[in-house]
Amino acid sequence: MKGKIVNVAGPVVKATGMKGAKMYDLVKVGEEELIGEVIELKEDRATIQVYEDTTGLKPGETVVNTGMPLAVELAPGLLTSIYDGIQRPLPKIMERSGEYIKRGIQVPAIDRKKKWKFTPVVKEKEKVQGGDVIGTVKETPIIEHRIMVPPDIEEGVIKSIEKGSFTVEETVAVIESNGEMREICMLTRWPVRKQRPFVAKHPPTIPLITGQRVFDTFFPMAKGGTGAIPGGFGTGKTVSQHQLARWSDADIVVYIGCGERGNEMTEVLRDFPKLKDPKSGHPLMERTILIANTSNMPVAAREASIYTGITLAEYYRDMGYDVALMADSSSRWAEALREISGRLEEMPGEEGYPAYLASRLAAFYERAGRVKVLGSTEKEGSVSIVGAVSPPGGDFSEPVTQNTLRIVKVFWALDSDLADRRHFPSINWLRSYSLYLERVKEWWVEHVGKDWLELRNEAMALLQKEDELQEIIRLVGPDALPPLDRIVLEGARIIREDFLQQNAYHEVDTYCPYKKQYEMLRIMLKFYHLMREAVEGGADVERLKELKAKDAIARMSKIPNEEWEEKFRKIEREMEKEIKGVS
Repeated sequence: MKGKIVNVAGPVVKATGMKGAKMYDLVKVGEEELIGEVIELKEDRATIQVYEDTTGLKPGETVVNTGMPLAVELAPGLLTSIYDGIQRPLPKIMERSGEYIKRGIQVPAIDRKKKWKFTPVVKEKEKVQGGDVIGTVKETPIIEHRIMVPPDIEEGVIKSIEKGSFTVEETVAVIESNGEMREICMLTRWPVRKQRPFVAKHPPTIPLITGQRVFDTFFPMAKGGTGAIPGGFGTGKTVSQHQLARWSDADIVVYIGCGERGNEMTEVLRDFPKLKDPKSGHPLMERTILIANTSNMPVAAREASIYTGITLAEYYRDMGYDVALMADSSSRWAEALREISGRLEEMPGEEGYPAYLASRLAAFYERAGRVKVLGSTEKEGSVSIVGAVSPPGGDFSEPVTQNTLRIVKVFWALDSDLADRRHFPSINWLRSYSLYLERVKEWWVEHVGKDWLELRNEAMALLQKEDELQEIIRLVGPDALPPLDRIVLEGARIIREDFLQQNAYHEVDTYCPYKKQYEMLRIMLKFYHLMREAVEGGADVERLKELKAKDAIARMSKIPNEEWEEKFRKIEREMEKEIKGVS
């Protein structure tokens, strides 16, 4: 079906003669066959958002409707790939068109010629249903790709299945379902705006361990949970997301750079292939998919990139993997919505954003979750979403931040004052929160320590007390405070500087195991209690401030992760002995 262009306004094109077109149909626009998507229909007039630069397009050129929605290709070969927002492989495009992407270039997302070694896990005449694994492929040395029965097959019988090396388009099995023979190959497609089905959603009770103390101990996130990192320019959003991608105990990482500046995305593309996966020692890219969309790429492509990323994440979730999805940043995605909405002349909402901003954000974040996946065997998978938000000037009252806060359960507020003081990660402990604390408590009690939540809450109370005392200090100075209040300041300073601060570029401190985090906090709070008891017994505060144990506590985070248990016991013994000497 062909139509004709009648109007071009930036990335928005209007065409007539599009009778029979459906919403979100994929179309090819103009002589160069630029990729676009139908976003509005009025009789035979269609409004199309084009995912490429529309310079030079003119009225009268043809628009071809494919009749299919924008969909991603799902098959072995996704991991280690770098895609743009509509799943075009950037390295392959570079081979064809050089350093700049030529308009209208079309390269398949999955290599059609590469052969993969397929190993069946079911036999002929076996009954199967949607979501069942029929075979496996070693996609990378650390990840096994599971070939599944398509979700639309309710029940079927394996008529034939072969072992060997195949391309993604060759038939590996034949399934008889409702009297019809279905040929199954390793390649499937899925519309990006449609959520993949599952059986049931589980409550998020298992923490997503990140190795970052401020995230794990103070504001934990659950597997299948949602979190937001809002912060102004230079507060450390991108480094925080790199740390989460690198160290979180997810099996697969999907990193979407939807509209960040070109140099930030370049840093990701350069750094990720060099990073070593701490669990396996292999390159981190062997379990990572990168979607790179910089802010100078067409606006519409930014809007698509988030849906592309979440669909790839759901695909690996359906195999039974835990997936961590990083979106950097959802503000740029919202700006794309605002621009398209403006060109469609829709009634604007707050600050010019479309009135449906909140529902679009909610539709994206609700695709997170820990679920029981389709299939005849019990299988669980999860998608955890962490979205960075870039509010202009660090103003958290703007619509994208506020609407995100209503949806997500973890809020890690980045603070420009902390960043200026070189306190990283610059998470403001008084503004941040986690609604998963009570849910993950059981896991921490079972695996780490019974008093984990009490220690965490005591440390938070100490930091809040310090904040109240700062008001008095500004008026009368620290020396006017009573001795016990000065000990509160000292205890809070130790937690602030030695626990909450963490060096992402230090070989040991970049990752802190959860048991080490617990022991560090326990020893720091014990030190505070011992100092308090000493002061109540008449000890001099100034002498307590000069204790050698303070230096040992400050160095705890840098003790190698295989030696910390023994060295922590020694620090604790010497700390008790030294304080007894003072009191």
